[in-house]
Amino acid sequence: MARKKTGDRPPRRRRLWFALLAVVALGGTTAGGLAVHRALSDGGDTDRAVTVDEASRLALSRLTLFQASPVAMTLTADEGGGVSIRVEGVVDYRNHRGVGGYEVSGAGGRVDRGLIVWDGGGLGLAPPPQGAGGPAWEQAERIPRQGWSSRAYTADPLDSGLRLLVRLGADRPDNPLLLAQSGARWLGSDRIQGRDYDRFAGPRAQDAARGGATDGELSPLTYWVDGDGGLRRVTMRMPGLGTPTTVEITGRDDRARMPEAPWVAG
Repeated sequence: MARKKTGDRPPRRRRLWFALLAVVALGGTTAGGLAVHRALSDGGDTDRAVTVDEASRLALSRLTLFQASPVAMTLTADEGGGVSIRVEGVVDYRNHRGVGGYEVSGAGGRVDRGLIVWDGGGLGLAPPPQGAGGPAWEQAERIPRQGWSSRAYTADPLDSGLRLLVRLGADRPDNPLLLAQSGARWLGSDRIQGRDYDRFAGPRAQDAARGGATDGELSPLTYWVDGDGGLRRVTMRMPGLGTPTTVEITGRDDRARMPEAPWVAG
């Protein structure tokens, strides 16, 4: 793994700001672009420009995720050829590190399982300790530094999803106006476990905002955000794959802590 330098749900805040600019090869924004529309939807689920309130809630989601850290999450990635990977674990956005357990499945069922840690520079894999139980972060504490097989990120769906996931939260939001100018779109509404969420296409890459993409092309990233700016789900479409990589964020895990061994030098 590349070496790195060694709360509770936030109160209701609305009409603040955030933009997930430059995640997983997405670039920055331009000063020009779409204005924030104040008109509300006519009731259909046809995509449209975000309203001021929607841009503000989408903007806030990055900060609310940071404040809820460490958060429990599940990531599922389709690797192609009938192979899928599921990661269940936690992410701490104060140090941008994650730890979890992974399971690889194929047409015949489970083919591999183990522990995984990741940060902004790469990931590490290790077999679970003999006879280990409990959450993945507890198991990871029992594995020494040399027990981890580390590597830099690649462009495959799992790596892209982990790299996206570790960058979702931040200690401050970005400007919602820039988010709207870079092509964020409202796609519809969904209800997940009894709570209502708006579904948004994220800002597009910088070259798309400048006309480098087909007119009307949406970002490959989709976000589900509630009325308080809480982020529940993110999906990422991958070239050549019909099933997007999906991240489900299920809330704060007060017990969790990041193991030190994977990041200890030497």
